[in-house]
Amino acid sequence: MQLVTPSLKWESEHQAYCKEWGSSKMIPNSFSLDGYTDYSVYLKALRLKQKGSEHWVPNSNYFLVNGEQKIVAMVSIRHELNDFLWREGGHIGYSVRPSQRRKGYGARILEEALAKCKQLELGDILVTCAATNVGSAKVIMHNGGVEAESHRDENDLETRRFWIKNG
Repeated sequence: MQLVTPSLKWESEHQAYCKEWGSSKMIPNSFSLDGYTDYSVYLKALRLKQKGSEHWVPNSNYFLVNGEQKIVAMVSIRHELNDFLWREGGHIGYSVRPSQRRKGYGARILEEALAKCKQLELGDILVTCAATNVGSAKVIMHNGGVEAESHRDENDLETRRFWIKNG
């Protein structure tokens, strides 16, 4: 298992990953291929987003790849929090490929992301999940997450918020 950065090498595997999710919006935003007709254009846009802008905080993005060179999970690490991320998104957004769930990849990618957060010297890390996502909550708690006050959005959807000591 290894973390790799998105590149042209991963184009077909990334497309297959997204296709497996169907119309679900559970893939971290920075990994969505919606609206991109060319993967090189997506990669260029991703590099710009990673630097940060008025719409995006600086972030790092990785695929978790198994020994068969298959993307089993994805993670986006936000280097800072804006108001939205403080309430709902947190420092880390991750997803596990639907066919690869219940194999420990969620815990593994979060563990790897937390190690990257230490390298970035980010301090304590906020990780969130939908209140209905019991599996993700267990993964976060397994990695040291301590639950804080939840957030309800304008549609009354609840987001559970967890802090993980980073240091």
